[in-house]
Amino acid sequence: PSLLLQSQRPSSALMTTTASRGSVAVTAAATSSAEALREGIAEFYNETSGLWEEIWGDHMHHGFYDPDSSVQLSDSGHREAQIRMIEESLRFAGVTEEEKKIKRVVDVGCGIGGSSRYIASKFGAECIGITLSPVQAKRANDLATAQSLSHKVSFQVADALDQPFEDGIFDLVWSMESGEHMPDKAKFVKELVRVTAPGGRIIIVTWCHRNLSQGEESLQPWEQNLLDRICKTFYLPAWCSTSDYVELLQSLSLQDIKCADWSENVAPFWPAVIRTALTWKGLVSLLRSGM
Repeated sequence: PSLLLQSQRPSSALMTTTASRGSVAVTAAATSSAEALREGIAEFYNETSGLWEEIWGDHMHHGFYDPDSSVQLSDSGHREAQIRMIEESLRFAGVTEEEKKIKRVVDVGCGIGGSSRYIASKFGAECIGITLSPVQAKRANDLATAQSLSHKVSFQVADALDQPFEDGIFDLVWSMESGEHMPDKAKFVKELVRVTAPGGRIIIVTWCHRNLSQGEESLQPWEQNLLDRICKTFYLPAWCSTSDYVELLQSLSLQDIKCADWSENVAPFWPAVIRTALTWKGLVSLLRSGM
């Protein structure tokens, strides 16, 4: 399932620390494994970002569709749906073009900068994107220059769990499908909150597993096996649920926390991805990208 969370940092409140929360605060077992994960994620996107851009363009995330819609390969609807994902996320969080408070934005897990450039153009805001991939950071900066946006947006290699920014400086903290890569969800959320200005907004769109039912302590074995296969392919260290994220945000005294399950709205995206992979252009690009 896809999760969208929107929350707002209180304009005047003492931020509290979060205690260890068992399976939610999923942390790499050792420094070496955490470093291996970072290197694996960076290499994954170093190798695949060019392929993705060639076929799908600037935006390395799901599209947002009407439920049960079907987007044919010949349609341009899938790229429009990716823009719609950005717009729906902003709308859900109550961020409108008339909003003048959005001056500084951080794009956490920025890919090749599609969201940053879009938001900068829409709001006239200054956007800074961070990624573990040097290839992505360079390409994002090159695209910003080509689109005459280098005075508004910039990109650098940095870890989302240890961001190189001062406390409380961003009006909008944007995480579009990067949370699933984080080995420590509690630290990830805490870091997002740390860099958010008082009264600012945090938007997290991320992959989640279903909420556990009352009395359940874990997913069913077949569910966990499926998620483990996805984790191995996409360098995802662990999953958590929507309710786990909500609890983490509540523990940090955030206000106006909202969540939604957009699984049905993103479901048409994967058939479209598979169809593009089976075209001649897709197959050649896949072979060029390697195993």
